Amino acid sequence: MRHLYLNGAWQPSASGESIDVVNPATEELIDRVPAGSPDDVEAAVAAARAALPVWSGTAPAERGKVLAAAASLIRERSDQIARIIATDMGAPYGLAMKVHTLMPAGVLDSYARLAETYDFDTRRIGASRILREPVGVVGAITPWNYPLHQIVCKAGPALAAGCTVVLKPSEVAPLAAFALAGIFDEVGLPAGVFNMVSGRGPVIGEAIAAHPGVDMVSFTGSTRAGRRVAALAAETVKRVALELGGKSASVVLPDADLPAAVRTTVASAFLNSGQTCSAWTRMIVHRDQYDEAVGLAVAAAAEHTVGDPFAEGTRLGPLVSAAQRDRVVRYINRGQEEGARLVAGGTDRPLDRGFYVEPTVFAGVAPGMVIEQEEIFGPVLSIIPYSRGEDEAVAIADGTPYGLAGAVWAGDESRAVALARRLRTGQVAINGGRFNPLAPFGGYKQSGIGRELGEFGLEEYLETKSLQL
Repeated sequence: MRHLYLNGAWQPSASGESIDVVNPATEELIDRVPAGSPDDVEAAVAAARAALPVWSGTAPAERGKVLAAAASLIRERSDQIARIIATDMGAPYGLAMKVHTLMPAGVLDSYARLAETYDFDTRRIGASRILREPVGVVGAITPWNYPLHQIVCKAGPALAAGCTVVLKPSEVAPLAAFALAGIFDEVGLPAGVFNMVSGRGPVIGEAIAAHPGVDMVSFTGSTRAGRRVAALAAETVKRVALELGGKSASVVLPDADLPAAVRTTVASAFLNSGQTCSAWTRMIVHRDQYDEAVGLAVAAAAEHTVGDPFAEGTRLGPLVSAAQRDRVVRYINRGQEEGARLVAGGTDRPLDRGFYVEPTVFAGVAPGMVIEQEEIFGPVLSIIPYSRGEDEAVAIADGTPYGLAGAVWAGDESRAVALARRLRTGQVAINGGRFNPLAPFGGYKQSGIGRELGEFGLEEYLETKSLQL
């Protein structure tokens, strides 16, 4: 069994217990990781607190050099890391390489550069000098759907800011976290600056969120779990950053390039087998184009081949676990019970083994249906008609508790931008604009608090102090 990474060394858990790691494509046991205990969290926080004065006092440029070295090692070992993620999380190998591995390396590099260029202490307001200082010990609680990227989005800016980190990776797909901890160890990150305690959320996540020695907790996961983290953190009035659920809309105006809008929306909805919080899982189309859009979506869905993550041509791997597959199947059944029309996919098992779900498209979806309101987190797209103009389309798009991402499609870009400005969501793609890992990422409403990536992500981990001179 693997060990925890505490105070610069691999150490066994105080609990002596383990958690099985299962390959979702084969349903076979592939590893075991420690089921950490509150005592392990105590040791990790103590190490992080002891390391904080030296690390926060290290010149930002020197901190950046360590992050750049770690990014370089991720790239050097990209094949190994991508294979780990394809095996314990189920992402197709090409996606595991490009999105799950190389993108985090790029994000880490961006924080290496920001550590060198960000103005931490020379700003002036009148006679006052403004200092930006590390918030302190950061508890990072990360999910399984992008297991390396989500860690880097937290640890990268926290370390660049001069904070120390206690990480709890997901117990469902934890192996990339162990690889990253090994990389941080190799590049010479001082003992205690980065600590990792694997284990279950109700044990390790709650112990981190409640710990008085943790100054900030950054959490990515479900809205329900985020509420619990925020409630525990409130007891010690610590800072909280939450990146939570989404039910993002792709709004297609009548003058848009309909084939491009549908094809790209389907790809977004099915990315990572639909296990993406920012996926555009609702397509809102004018009633005059509705039947055509449904036909295009069915054709596009057929191109998303389900298969083994290492097989040539696979676009959809398995869902991460049996529990996740069962959850998605329940939603597909619920959609049919509510009267939505299943036009692609369904609940049949596409392969004899593995936690697979067919790429699924619902037509005849009405605002307020459960499949239109709740985050399914699987390859399921709902197509919703509107007929009374842009006001109705905006009302449908904004009609869920979430506001994480979205898209607007129009022949006139200025019209698309004007509509995007009306949406209550944190990030909107205009006519298929590409994801920018340097732009702020985060949501409105119950999609969370705070922003990740780029300079905005760095500032989440900084306190502000003014010196009156």
